[in-house]
Amino acid sequence: MFLPTTRTEMNRLGWEKADVILVTGDSYIDSPFMGIAVIGKVLAAAGFKVAVIAQPDVHSDKDISRLGEPHLFWGISGGSIDSMVANYTALKKRRKKDDYTPGGSNTRRPDRAVIVYANQIRRYFKDTCPIVLGGIEASLRRIAHYDFWSNRVRRSILFDARADYLVYGMGEKAVVALCRHLRAGKNPKDIAGIELDEVHDLDFERDLHPFYKKQGHVKALATIKFSLTTHRGCYGECNFCAIAVHQGRTIQWRSRRSILKEAELLSRYPDFKGYILDAGGPTANMYGYECTKKLKDGPCPDRRCLFPEICPVLKIDHGRQLALLREIRSIKGVKKVFVASGLRYDLLLADKKNGARYLNEIVIHHTSGQLKVAPEHSEESVLKKMGKCGRAPLVAFKDLFFKFTQDAGKQQFLSYYMIAAHPGCTEKDMKNLASFSTRELRIRPEQVQIFTPTPSTYSTLMYCTQMDPFTRERLFVEKNPGKKEYQKSIVTG
Repeated sequence: MFLPTTRTEMNRLGWEKADVILVTGDSYIDSPFMGIAVIGKVLAAAGFKVAVIAQPDVHSDKDISRLGEPHLFWGISGGSIDSMVANYTALKKRRKKDDYTPGGSNTRRPDRAVIVYANQIRRYFKDTCPIVLGGIEASLRRIAHYDFWSNRVRRSILFDARADYLVYGMGEKAVVALCRHLRAGKNPKDIAGIELDEVHDLDFERDLHPFYKKQGHVKALATIKFSLTTHRGCYGECNFCAIAVHQGRTIQWRSRRSILKEAELLSRYPDFKGYILDAGGPTANMYGYECTKKLKDGPCPDRRCLFPEICPVLKIDHGRQLALLREIRSIKGVKKVFVASGLRYDLLLADKKNGARYLNEIVIHHTSGQLKVAPEHSEESVLKKMGKCGRAPLVAFKDLFFKFTQDAGKQQFLSYYMIAAHPGCTEKDMKNLASFSTRELRIRPEQVQIFTPTPSTYSTLMYCTQMDPFTRERLFVEKNPGKKEYQKSIVTG
């Protein structure tokens, strides 16, 4: 069942007032891949009355006030993507398209959406109940942070939004506890996290709410409707990536029972064609194993799991995911299960027991023409600034992938994701990357993005200070937009 988005829907449910109203920069897709839908369904399952206002008009009160005022709190999210990243390219050009907006035009998500929505609520509802911030935009901006778009250090988003609370990271259990504390008149403190099965066992419609569907098609739905989340978090902790900052360095994976139950549910949808488009997480092959020391004591404060080399305490084993994929593809009605999330090839090569068997089955059963990998660069000096492994594992993985592909009699390819203009990267480095790609990878990479500084990452700190925070050495940082574009063109041609 969809959460209500209009007063008419609330009346049908017999609600005079919602306990919580969630406001989001995305359209309302009821899916376990959408943060607002997850938070709403978790709260509803806990017995709270939850309603949603998606992409409200910020120039009037027609949307923000249509449901009235909630009893416990307003919950605000900028959406699945930081609104500034959603609205602007790495060269600060306005994006024309938005995959999370009906019709696809980027006209509904304001810049700094969390701040705009919170201040809109304050404008139209004086002395209202608490305003709670959540989602990736708030999570990454929870402390003082360098903001690329204004080129200055901004204070915590809590102050600019004039909000009461901020739930950072993956906050399903935290927000339920917050609701219970507020309902009981208690002071919300020290509220912890969750596991994943409870979330995915909830009843999602996996569709765009009818109120918003009449506004047009939402492109993102095509990708997520028939996909499975198997885990979240990342122990890669790449310097440029916000995933570990938001989702955490500890991997939380779902049980086999929960995933198979959801896969069987997908197979019964009338419009399911037999293809599960993805079964994975931020990185597909981080499912089913974790560092026992980390689970007991938390992440190490002075070392990383995968860089500069893979920690020996992390016992990598692809066996559990291998067995899971076999079970999913054996479900009646499932023709193919693709692994589209991308792989960490250094992890795969480090698994001497099941790594090669896993890749062979990925090649035979779970690749849709192309398999994604993200080497990001080829030059050791740049990779070190990124917190990524060297080029040798990439070459070894590429050779193994094409051997298995040839043995299977298939015509499949690798899709390489690269980054241009990362702090420490020069034009010479990009020329070396272009040469390496032609010589070793036998391609000219098409998936090249210009580095975008996002709040709270080490790479953004490098960009802001022009200094390596680990060595305190001065660092070349390309800040000229035209020269950033040129770095990219060196590789893409």
